[in-house]
Amino acid sequence: MTFAALFAIWVLHLFAAVSPGPAVVMAARTGILEGMRTGAWLAAGIGVGGVIWAAAALFGLALVFEAAPMLLISLKVLGGVYLIWMGWKLWAHASLPVDTKSADALPQSALSAFRLGVVTQLINPKPAILFSAIFIGTVPPGAGWPVFAIILILVFLNETLWNIAVVRIFSLDRTRNAYVGLKTSLDRLFGGLLALLGLKLAAT
Repeated sequence: MTFAALFAIWVLHLFAAVSPGPAVVMAARTGILEGMRTGAWLAAGIGVGGVIWAAAALFGLALVFEAAPMLLISLKVLGGVYLIWMGWKLWAHASLPVDTKSADALPQSALSAFRLGVVTQLINPKPAILFSAIFIGTVPPGAGWPVFAIILILVFLNETLWNIAVVRIFSLDRTRNAYVGLKTSLDRLFGGLLALLGLKLAAT
């Protein structure tokens, strides 16, 4: 496999990773409320979720979806419902006050943040289709484990580093102070975005 093909995979996936979606929304809110450390674990979980979907695509999950379309529909509906539920929770609690420096706002555990990142990525089965579309034109049929390993590392780095950047931006003191003053509006914005993404996922 050529360097040009690997570079193409890296660029195409990077564009997909930076596009707005549930992972970016979750990274932004975690950065605001829980800071860089917890957000970095969340980003790592998002990266692992991306690797799982990429590995599934490399091993033909898209063919399974094509052969059993109801499976894909079921996964999309379940993922959409989960996002809508998360969005509703944010919206319903938007008016509750928060102090990001109080004992009541201590960061969640690293494991919880990591698990949330993985789940946030896995509730959306569309990356498996996206990865399959990218891999069909770039990964040769005879590619072996070393090539697969390089691709999965690229996917992990793209997802993790981008979401760490999002966390970093939203964990800055200026951003967090602005959030405290605009919590109700911003939580409803985050909740609305998650719900809209859930509806889009379930309907397309």
